Amino acid sequence: MNTQTIINNWHDANQRYLSAALAVVRGALERYTTSSQQPTELQNQENAQQQALQEAAAAMPTPSALDNLCWMFRLSAFERDLLLLCAGMELSGDFARLCAIAQGDAQRAYPTLSLALAALPNVHWDAIAPNAPLRRWRLIQVGEAHALTLSPLRIDERILHYLVGIQYLDERLAGIIEPLAGGGDLVPSHQALAERVTAVWQQTYKGNNLPIVQLCGNETSSKRAIAATICQLQNLHLWVMPAQVIPLLPGELDNLIRLWTRETILSKSALLIDCDELDTNDATRINAIAHFIEHTNGFLFISSRERMRLPQRLVVSFDVQQPTAKEQGAVWQEALSEIAPQLNGQVKILVDQFNLSPATIQAACAEAAGQLVQPQEGNLTDILWDACRLQARPRLDELAQWIEPAADWDDLVLPDNQQQILRDIAAHVRQRSTVYNTWGFAAKSARGLGISALFAGASGTGKTLAAEVLANKLRLDLYRIDLSSVVSKYIGETEKNLRRVFDAAEQGGVILLFDEADALFGKRSEVKDARDRYANIEVSYLLQRMESYPGLALLTTNLKSAIDTAFLRRIRFVVQFPFPDAAQRAEIWRRIFPPNTPTADLDVVKLARLNVAGGNIRNIALNAAFLAADAGEAVQMKHILRAAQTEYGKLEKPLTEVEIGGWS
Repeated sequence: MNTQTIINNWHDANQRYLSAALAVVRGALERYTTSSQQPTELQNQENAQQQALQEAAAAMPTPSALDNLCWMFRLSAFERDLLLLCAGMELSGDFARLCAIAQGDAQRAYPTLSLALAALPNVHWDAIAPNAPLRRWRLIQVGEAHALTLSPLRIDERILHYLVGIQYLDERLAGIIEPLAGGGDLVPSHQALAERVTAVWQQTYKGNNLPIVQLCGNETSSKRAIAATICQLQNLHLWVMPAQVIPLLPGELDNLIRLWTRETILSKSALLIDCDELDTNDATRINAIAHFIEHTNGFLFISSRERMRLPQRLVVSFDVQQPTAKEQGAVWQEALSEIAPQLNGQVKILVDQFNLSPATIQAACAEAAGQLVQPQEGNLTDILWDACRLQARPRLDELAQWIEPAADWDDLVLPDNQQQILRDIAAHVRQRSTVYNTWGFAAKSARGLGISALFAGASGTGKTLAAEVLANKLRLDLYRIDLSSVVSKYIGETEKNLRRVFDAAEQGGVILLFDEADALFGKRSEVKDARDRYANIEVSYLLQRMESYPGLALLTTNLKSAIDTAFLRRIRFVVQFPFPDAAQRAEIWRRIFPPNTPTADLDVVKLARLNVAGGNIRNIALNAAFLAADAGEAVQMKHILRAAQTEYGKLEKPLTEVEIGGWS
């Protein structure tokens, strides 16, 4: 007998059992409203209905929905009959007629507590007390237009459908709680973690002290997949609720707690509260989450980037790490399927650079799928590389400014020594895996494996341009973070801001460009208060993350002397960007206009007399190009003169005769 046949048999038997149970309650109403029958006849009728109910119960392959409901919510015999009385109103047309007759009023064709107390056996008044199961769990609803005993009673729609064997999520939870599909095959380390959590749950469940399972880590998809696998092992349905949708108003919050707790009872469900994007400064929402957790029973997961302190209930926390390099390689091989051999073992290049979850790897393969079936259109590794970059971007886009790198080595005009240091930085990034992993340097010491550099120089001397060149040549994304905006006046918040940036960046190994390093790395002063202590902690945290970051972290400052030398010792490279001399300015002018830009009679020697940095030269050249285009002319000295006047005005700097003498 297949599964579907078993299900169909249960539904048929459940329908017969429910009909028999309704017949017993209908019989009680009929006997209450009829005085013409003899006592013996009434007793025989009741016996026949009870016999039919027993036979229907015996035919159930597993307990009926009604019996399950009564057992789960601990309903008394009277509460069961009262619930059936309300269900009969929805499932059988003659219940309304019998209610009207029993209450002597055609307008009162509905169940009431008064009717139930008079017509049903085993009565007790507190059956519809607010804290009794029928009302506490919203199994029935009490109308508000009458006195309590005369108020209309109605079965909750979710409960009605449960009785007839239909399972679904209560529509009042829709939009707040969503189903989470099965986790699929996990990598071995995640499968082992899922089995550990399952064992903990099984051990504690026997002791009736079910803990909350907190899954901590940066990769949401991996935590969800692990939770889904745990629920499969426990035969539970898994649902997810973003922390941001938890109601803040007490009445709405308590209603959610009751509805969800009822749902866990009805459908063997577990809930994952997703706190990954929770604003830890939102005290009102955090209190609401704590209240929900404290008053909710059943299987509960918390997904968070860091460990959260949770009230009351026992919490067991597990750190969810990214899959190992070997596991990521296996996921790549499986996701690429028959295309994998065409990569000639270059999957390792992707694994070395990108630290991705299985879900992100699969998404990257899907992103590249169209091009992968036509490999003649591009190098397969390059196609997948770009797909990985795209997949790694979304979280960082919310935290930092993405810069599209287009500059090349030829765009940089720097002394040879600085040029060579920049090329050395690129070599360190390219050969990171070879030196650390293949050659074994990482095994000797885990400290200082991050690649970091400080770019020091006046505004416009090429610091950001150099970062763009590195990103372009390494084919990595470049994100700019203004440290002056990250530094918070609130103690501990700067560290949280930095943690979010690094956590988001690690999977893609992007280049992080921290501007305005002076805001955090200034000269250390005597520690006088908590603010000073936390400032030092923040600096230490940033340096520690830079030293372990699997990408390239760049700091910029306008004044190297403002940076504490103790901090400089922990940075691998320091590149000084000098203010360009006349020869360098002339070279910048030679390279500044794209090949398609029409120019006429430009004298780079004269232009080099403009005593400004490369960034200002670019501004002048761009403004001059717009002026020339608007005039329908090639770019000439006169256009550059007007543009220079505008730029100098912005700098609040006089344009001297020495700089522009002899231009006309």
